[in-house]
Amino acid sequence: MESIHYKSALELVELINSGQISPLELMEATIERIEAVNPILNAFVSLRAQEAIDEAKVLTERLASGEVLGPLTGLPFGVKDLEDVKDMVTSFGSIPYKDNVAQKDSIQVSRLKAAGAIVVGKTNTPEFGFTGFTKNRLYGVTRNPWNTERTPGGSSGGSAAAVAGGMVSVATGSDMGGSIRIPSSYSGCYGLKTSLGRIPVTYAPFFHAPQNPFPFIQMHGLLTLGPITRTVSDAALYLDCVAGSHPSDPATLPYPNRSFLKSLKDMPKNLRLAFSPTLGYARVQGDVMRQVEEAAGCFETLGHRVEIWKGEFPDVGGAWSNLSNSEFYAQLHKDLEKNRQEMGRTLVMSLDHARSISLADQIEAQNVRTELNQIMEGLFEQFHLLLTPTMPTEAFGAKGPPPSEIDGHPIPLLGAVAFTYPFNLSGHPAASVPAGLTENGLPAGLQIIGPRHRDDLVLQASYAYEQMRPWNDRWPQLYA
Repeated sequence: MESIHYKSALELVELINSGQISPLELMEATIERIEAVNPILNAFVSLRAQEAIDEAKVLTERLASGEVLGPLTGLPFGVKDLEDVKDMVTSFGSIPYKDNVAQKDSIQVSRLKAAGAIVVGKTNTPEFGFTGFTKNRLYGVTRNPWNTERTPGGSSGGSAAAVAGGMVSVATGSDMGGSIRIPSSYSGCYGLKTSLGRIPVTYAPFFHAPQNPFPFIQMHGLLTLGPITRTVSDAALYLDCVAGSHPSDPATLPYPNRSFLKSLKDMPKNLRLAFSPTLGYARVQGDVMRQVEEAAGCFETLGHRVEIWKGEFPDVGGAWSNLSNSEFYAQLHKDLEKNRQEMGRTLVMSLDHARSISLADQIEAQNVRTELNQIMEGLFEQFHLLLTPTMPTEAFGAKGPPPSEIDGHPIPLLGAVAFTYPFNLSGHPAASVPAGLTENGLPAGLQIIGPRHRDDLVLQASYAYEQMRPWNDRWPQLYA
């Protein structure tokens, strides 16, 4: 069964539909792979192995009886441990919440289940998804399958390691400042940060005990959900199953008129693409930039026009930090004093800092956000897509910290994630596609950013690029 471990979700679903493999056989092979590889990577922090096997048995029997089931029938998937799966612990990677059992599925998980997919387990995340590498005091360090001394990134690092490590073909992610795109770039996966509102965000309690129901609050609209997958088609199929409005999330968008998967091959011809190597302020590792420039140039070969964008972004780091820290504080402030000794020092420091963020600071942050969106509006009046590096560097050490310099030049704290967080502030869809390997044999990523709500165009461009430079036949070798 070794040959299935790096097949795409679409290939696995086709094997099930054609009767070449049953959901039960796939699930047993998946769990066997996780048991072999997870001790090396620490991607999964909890499993529901017997429950998943039981559900796969039922689906196998239903398929044998001739039932026509959903588009993801029998597909195993991982769920980031910031998101609820009924009867499983949602720990948020935090010791105080190690016994926080979810009472129901998140909207995204419930829709994947309704399409026939089966939850295998929860994937690791830094505490409350706070950092760009995956380590917490509850479950420890997650490692990159390409080099286990390096991080897979964060905060969806467990999901990316699970996909790149051949454990599951798809896993859920969330992205508030790059948390889907960072690990996708570092781990060589495809990661899609959807448009703000494309997938409903569950407004569920962080702590599910009746005596302490403090809600998840998304005041500023920085957080989006999305998949980490092996191929673009898998992400489009995923989005077909989970996109669409929901009454509990007033920000969600209606489902578009056409399937994302069916429209993948419909990328318009002769597009004009902007390429920004720095966004006017970032520094990039030399061999990462070489891979990204080569990747961006592929769109010329595909018949499009790629031009260097001469514009630049304002300094949006302070605005993003103030808004994101305010969201974290709104979620956690009630129990901060009780839990601070068991929570990570950096998270607690940021929560303490959030107390000093004034109304004037909030207004200024929104002014910066408006300025950024005006720049984006002007950019997309001239260009159809924007291309940038996804990450300025290759993956750094598994235990952190993030780099403070690039090629000998000092960078600010947010310089390590310079290309991702602006598009959480603006809300535009953005994806990371594998751009190649650095001199150390580690993945680099190209980021593709689309106009507002044009997830379809981002997917189409990603797919066209993937057809020219396929990557699903090149994964790290793990000997377990």
